[in-house]
Amino acid sequence: MTGTDIEGLRRYGWDERWEVAWSNVGSEVGGSGAAAAGLGARETRPGRVVRVERISAQVATGIDVETATWTTPTAHAAGVAEPPAAGDWVGVLDDATPEDPEAIVAVLPRVTSIVRHDPGQSAAQVLAANMEVVFVVHGLDRPLNEARIERMLVIAWDSGAEPTIVLTKADLAGPDDVGRLHAALAEIAPAVRVVVTSGVEDHGLDELGDVLGRRTAVLLGESGSGKSTLVNAMVGAEVQTTGAVRSGDAKGRHTTTARDLVPLVSGGCLIDTPGLRGIGIWHAEAGLDGVFPEIAAAAQDCRFRDCHHSGEPGCAVQAGVEEGRIGVRRFDSWLRLRGEMDAVASRQEQQSRRRR
Repeated sequence: MTGTDIEGLRRYGWDERWEVAWSNVGSEVGGSGAAAAGLGARETRPGRVVRVERISAQVATGIDVETATWTTPTAHAAGVAEPPAAGDWVGVLDDATPEDPEAIVAVLPRVTSIVRHDPGQSAAQVLAANMEVVFVVHGLDRPLNEARIERMLVIAWDSGAEPTIVLTKADLAGPDDVGRLHAALAEIAPAVRVVVTSGVEDHGLDELGDVLGRRTAVLLGESGSGKSTLVNAMVGAEVQTTGAVRSGDAKGRHTTTARDLVPLVSGGCLIDTPGLRGIGIWHAEAGLDGVFPEIAAAAQDCRFRDCHHSGEPGCAVQAGVEEGRIGVRRFDSWLRLRGEMDAVASRQEQQSRRRR
């Protein structure tokens, strides 16, 4: 790499927190001192991952965005315990050579992360890291799927970041449609801010910018929901490819194929993600309680501490459903998500037993 510009890194979110985290890794930026991850006198430089590819990542160093491998036949990869994600702050070797290529040798501890159940295996997959805000995106050109919104909000709350629901394509909906959707969202997410936007008409972008500030946000939503159009509108340039949706079902065509971190002139950053048809829940107890506070509160009064709310005597949650204080649809949604998490935990336990 050609160097690191700390001031240039600030447009990617570098601040005092990351300066402290970087010093704790044991590296000196621009000096001749210690290197990260036990690499002796090898110098490293900080950077932020803007895109992850198969065995490499695009890393912003403040001067440029360049490619660094995160898996390599050399011993230097020992500093990386797992693949980096978009939004990660990393240490990259400073003195790369053709025989010893640029490599990510350390990933700074994550403050927040979006984690889902990897659809290909019984493992966690980190979609994005170190964001302060999660934009749960829903297009106003399609019916509201309450269960899907709840699922994404569980992952958003569990990440440790602040969720915000973003309704896109306001130019395709009337005021009555928006009002009905607001009312529905107030029932399933009363504590979550809702922002109505249109990337075509630049509607709601100032409000969304106020929510973001100089922070980093990740966008979650299905294909065709308008995430990339929203990113382009906030950047003020065509930085993400967009495409039309099918007229029959408003489904998108996955024009975004990787997770990309894009800096804004305002100082904030956006992490665009591919459309998620399936987003499996990992271990997200805190997120589940955040999305279903009425169930979490009622559960405190159950007779048994380990009550599963599925027929046990003295279950305050089931009593709440029967008395109408907890909605039937909400309870059914909670049961599905809770069951999914329990199934993941059971599979992990079985795998752990087989390894013993």
